[in-house]
Amino acid sequence: MKEIEQYYKVLGLQIGASLEEINQAYRDLAFIWHPDRLPKDNERLLAKAVAKLQEINHAREQLKSVQVLSKPSSRTPVTQEKTAPSTATNYRYRRPSQSQAERPYYRDLTGVDLRGANLKEKDLSGRKLIQANLSYADLSDTFLHKVNLEQANLFRANLFRANLLEANLRQANLQEVNLIGADLSGADLTEADLSGAKVGAGNRILVKLTGTILRGAILPDGSIHP
Repeated sequence: MKEIEQYYKVLGLQIGASLEEINQAYRDLAFIWHPDRLPKDNERLLAKAVAKLQEINHAREQLKSVQVLSKPSSRTPVTQEKTAPSTATNYRYRRPSQSQAERPYYRDLTGVDLRGANLKEKDLSGRKLIQANLSYADLSDTFLHKVNLEQANLFRANLFRANLLEANLRQANLQEVNLIGADLSGADLTEADLSGAKVGAGNRILVKLTGTILRGAILPDGSIHP
């Protein structure tokens, strides 16, 4: 119990705070402590920021687990329409508040079809969305920390201010996607297609790319990163 109390304390919250409050506190602290906001030549501060980010991320993940375990387990997952085949590619996104992507027991969403889905401010951290279709989806301010989007289709998706820390985007289709304000620190974009993607204004890049892997990726201007 003392550990749980400490996690709330790390996020500056009262014990029993809601998941929404936990996520908001995490967003605020992640913004404050992100290394990109600090001088690059101050190794001491950078190391402290990285450690702080790890601490608040761990606290958030632990509190999320507590929230999940405290919820009644009698609910059954949302199923497909009876007339539709029971395959991942025929999944139809319905009410965002009851979507598969939000539920903790839907960790593996490989091949899911979420075209045009409203996933704004949702938490998809750690989900497996390999080869998922998220074209035209609204993922603005969404948490996608360590999500697996390998070979996923994100054509024209809105990833405005999305948190993609350490995400797997290998060979993903990111054509014409909006990445303004997104955090791709530590993400793997090997051979991803970013042609036409929105990444800044004029010559100013407005995407966080600290430690991002871009090997073989097609950049917004059509060039290929070595």
